[in-house]
Formats: sequence, C-alpha cells, structure tokens
Amino acid sequence: MELLYKPDWDKTKDNYSHWWAREDFGRCAISIRAPRAKPFGGQAPALPEKIEDRWLDIEYLKKSAEHRFGSTYYAGEAFPLWNAGYPGWDFIPSYIGCDVELAEHTGWVSPLIQKGELTEYKPENIKIGENNKWHKFALKIHNLAASEAKGKSIPGIQAIGGVGDIMAALRGTQELLYDLYDCPEHVKKMEMRLMDIWTEVFERFYNITREAAEGTTNFMGIWAPSKFYTCSNDFSYSISTKMFEEIFMDALQKQVDYLDYSIYHVDGIGAFKHIDMLCGIKKLNALQFLPGAGKPSPLHYKNELKKIQAAGKNLHISIAPQEVKQALDMLSSKGLFIDTWCGSEGEADDLLKCAGQWSKWD
Repeated sequence: MELLYKPDWDKTKDNYSHWWAREDFGRCAISIRAPRAKPFGGQAPALPEKIEDRWLDIEYLKKSAEHRFGSTYYAGEAFPLWNAGYPGWDFIPSYIGCDVELAEHTGWVSPLIQKGELTEYKPENIKIGENNKWHKFALKIHNLAASEAKGKSIPGIQAIGGVGDIMAALRGTQELLYDLYDCPEHVKKMEMRLMDIWTEVFERFYNITREAAEGTTNFMGIWAPSKFYTCSNDFSYSISTKMFEEIFMDALQKQVDYLDYSIYHVDGIGAFKHIDMLCGIKKLNALQFLPGAGKPSPLHYKNELKKIQAAGKNLHISIAPQEVKQALDMLSSKGLFIDTWCGSEGEADDLLKCAGQWSKWD
C-alpha cells in the first residue's frame, strides 16, 4: 500500500518488522526527515490568535498536518504521522478530572488529589468521567486522525502517559515522593488501578486508529505491526531503582505484557541507573536512550549504549546527521534505530546510502 506522502510505505513496514525481530535487512533502521524540494499540500494555515485554538481548532489541525506532510521528505524509516500535538489534554489525568492549562508550545495539568493523605483516596474511585470533555475530545481527535490519514499518512495514538507519571500528575510530584515513604503499598495499589485505566484507554484508541492503517504508532514516530506503545516513567528520575522495582515494576510489567511491541523511554541521565533493571524485562523489546536537554549526545554514553545492546534489546537514539558514521562505527546495527534529519532530499538520500555502507552486523 502506498501513502501519498510515503510512496515506499510497504517496504518501510517490512523494514520495521525486521527491526523489531532484530533481523538484518541490509542496514540499521534510520529515520531521516528533510525539507521537500517541491512542497505540496497547501500553504501553512495562519496561526490562530487564541492559544486554545492552536490545540483544539479542528480545521487548523487538519490544515497544519497537510502542510507539514507536504513540506517534509521522509527517507528510510521516517513516515508521516498524524497527530494533534501533545499539549496535555491527551494525558490520562485530564480524562480523570485534572484541569488543563494550554500554553503556546505545550500544556500542563493540575493535581487532582493533592490534599490530605493518599490513603484517603480509594483506587476504585479513580475513573474517567462519562462526560469528561477532554476524553470526548480525545475520541474525536483519534477518529479525525483515522479519517484524515487514510491513504496519506499513519494515525498516531496521542501521548496518554505512562507508569508513575499519571500518578505524579494526579497527586503532585512532591506529594507522591512523600507517599512513597508514608504509604508505599497504597501507591502501588493506585498504580495498578491506573494501569487498568491506561489499558482501557489504549484499547479504545487503538480500535479507532487501526481501522485506518495496520499497526500502531505514537509520538516517537516508530511503527509496529500491532499493539505498540512507548512505556515510560519520568518520575523515576527522582527515586532509587529499588523503589522503582518495588512500587512500579508490577504495573510496568502488566503494560509490557499487554502490548505486542514496547519501547521504554529512558529520559534523562538520572534515569540511567534503571537501565540494568529495564533490560531484565524479558518481553520489553527496546530502550529509547535520551540524555536530556543540555546534556551531551547519546554517543557520549558509550558504556550505557553497549550495555543495552549486550542485553539483547533494540536501541533507539536521536543524533545529528554528522554523528551517524560515529554511531555505526561504535555500535552494532543489529536492532539499532537512529532518528535524525537533513537539510535537503539529496542529503537525506546520501545519508541513507551511507548508512547501508557503514552498518555492521556484530
């Protein structure tokens, strides 16, 4: 099946299947985006004056997506991903009742159960309201994505959140840190309840988007043949691996077991301490390695990268195009995924060809 904005989509899907299976398809997996030499898809829509309209106006979202796709050249494993941005309204805590503040470049949710002792709140009472406006809007957006993407792009599941982070948003990060010492077992019960909610939400959205395109994608811009999501726990930056394992591992394991394909989003150097434990999750396919804003390139952390590969996990890194050869000299191409960009179509094609020449399978 060809896509308007990705004519070689069938070949790309095949490459992804090989990558997930850690099979050699001639090179590492690499996603390269570049400006299209001859853009099509219309002019960029005028930016709405109201911040809310930049995230919520359906016509604006549709026109923005078409302009983005028509202006972008997708080389290698890159592909056009239909989403509505990630401003917080798509985060599960907003469906449960957290207030959302939309900003120019992102959005924030306010804690819902911040007052009193956590033990005053029963896990079974945490649920998505039947008339919650953000959940209704999320359903609308996923149906829109499925409709708009057909034959042109791939509809993505929005950034609904992950283990630990949903709880931290509901409770407040500082309060949750105290709770981990005051009532750790109650935190764990809440986590398991929230994972049940997460699974229900994902299933709902997956059943919508899969009607438009086989498989699944999300904010990472990676595709898998069936149920896939990027697992995460950015809150874990602030806790020990022992506490992570004791409180959050059961929920994370439940999420990984539910999914057919999974990547764990290791975000920030403070999360690197959990890598050994994460590599021990048998069904977890891959780790996305992100040092964090203001930190050196992922290639600076050679020992951690090699540790992930030695554990038999696929590895995802985002690096500058001039670092690709260094990465391929340093790392095995087996299960390696490089996310990068170029300044033109020609540069993207040249880099893709070079990636094939530089890749090594050891």
